[in-house]
Amino acid sequence: MAFFSSLTPVFIAIICVLIGIILNKNNGERRKHETKSKPPSRPWVDEDLKDGSDHQVEEEEVDEEWQGFDENIAHIPFTAERYSEAEMIKRSQEFYQLLNKRRSVRFLSDEPVPREVIDNVIRTAGTSPSGAHTEPWTFVVVQDPDLKHKIREIVEEEEEINYKKRMGDKWVNDLKRLRTNWIKEYLDTAPYLILIFKQVYGRLPNGKKKTHYYNEISVSIACGILLAALQNAGLYTVTSTPLNCGPQLRVLLQRPANEKLLLLLPVGYPRKDATVPALTRKPLEDIMVFM
Repeated sequence: MAFFSSLTPVFIAIICVLIGIILNKNNGERRKHETKSKPPSRPWVDEDLKDGSDHQVEEEEVDEEWQGFDENIAHIPFTAERYSEAEMIKRSQEFYQLLNKRRSVRFLSDEPVPREVIDNVIRTAGTSPSGAHTEPWTFVVVQDPDLKHKIREIVEEEEEINYKKRMGDKWVNDLKRLRTNWIKEYLDTAPYLILIFKQVYGRLPNGKKKTHYYNEISVSIACGILLAALQNAGLYTVTSTPLNCGPQLRVLLQRPANEKLLLLLPVGYPRKDATVPALTRKPLEDIMVFM
């Protein structure tokens, strides 16, 4: 009996080791299974799909193997116009002076604007770079007065709730100096409304989803180019991001579920009695770090 008693701690130790090996093996198998089942990280998509402003779209598998791109696309020689240093400085100064006149204008005239100008500024926005050249943007131009008024009704209804309940006192107080509120008269008076939608994914010929890499960043860059093109043409706007209006406006404009409203731009000439806040811009030393 003494012999077996002396062996008991040994048996207990062996059993503990065996249990540890079995548990480690099971944990390893579980981690391996989780790794296999967990979808690959796709930051260019995942962040954009966290858009809670729209109805949930059924989950579908993205075609990871074929994106419809032509692997044998031709590469052609690139030629660019080269300016002298003096000309570069002159052009950069003139372009800055032009863009420095850009202001957000909320008092827009109903004076007609040539349609060709609108076509050209949107063509210009379409020259924007995009992730893997997926061009994930849709520019919806609204000229019809009835449709513009329906857009205004949707925006004002939601914006009133935003100002009174959703935005909070700090945000509302920060906007007081700009004298802005939920009344958006310019949505009726501006000759054009341009609604910019980001395509969070596309469709391949086989019906599967096509990944649109960094779609929100790509469309945001296109919006910046559009603002510059409007300023260059002598037209004005105010960048409007109507909170909680995306789903209703998407349905009203009959846009597909893969499109999310990013920006709404009323476009036209300023009214003769238009005013803007006397704002200043940060000096270069406050916005640039040169190393």
